[in-house]
Amino acid sequence: YARKRARMLAELGYTALAVDMFGDGKQAAHPDEAGKFAGAVMQNIEGAKARFTAALEVLKKHKTTDTTRIAAIGYCFGGGVVLHMARFGFDLKGVVSFHGSLGAQTPAQAGKVKAAVLVCNGAADPFVTAEQITAFKKEMTDAKVDFQFIDYPDAKHSFTNPDADTFGKKFDMPLAYNAAADKKSWADTQQFFKKIFAK
Repeated sequence: YARKRARMLAELGYTALAVDMFGDGKQAAHPDEAGKFAGAVMQNIEGAKARFTAALEVLKKHKTTDTTRIAAIGYCFGGGVVLHMARFGFDLKGVVSFHGSLGAQTPAQAGKVKAAVLVCNGAADPFVTAEQITAFKKEMTDAKVDFQFIDYPDAKHSFTNPDADTFGKKFDMPLAYNAAADKKSWADTQQFFKKIFAK
């Protein structure tokens, strides 16, 4: 899935790199396993920062990369990762989180966040509560972050993944693909990139 999205970015003319944040090419066969992998990454946040930094260095060395115009996107766990990296002050023009977690180990601080932030959230995602959304918006506002939070109507968790319905049934989880939200969030991301890269 990550490679597919990287290819989609490349087709738009961007240099794209899919990053393995779990490490060692691990692929989760079950949501519980994915949760364990994600938990291990977030418990070792310095390791996650180091892995993200290494990926950025690889990207910057590519001959087609404009090192002054770099952004990061993430889906689900990856969405939470890119929000964390923005909070840590990584030198990014922007980050986009699709159906990602909003919680912060270290809340954003005024003057530290360099990236503009776009959150593409499913309005019917049971994993993201109204309280979490309120707290996230307050955190971003208090830290004076340039952010947009878009709720897509009737969209559940994993709304961008065409395989979400299959996974949802297989593991009895509230996941569902939403073609309209997938298309709209991708269009919103392209508009976001045009805006941040024009600066």
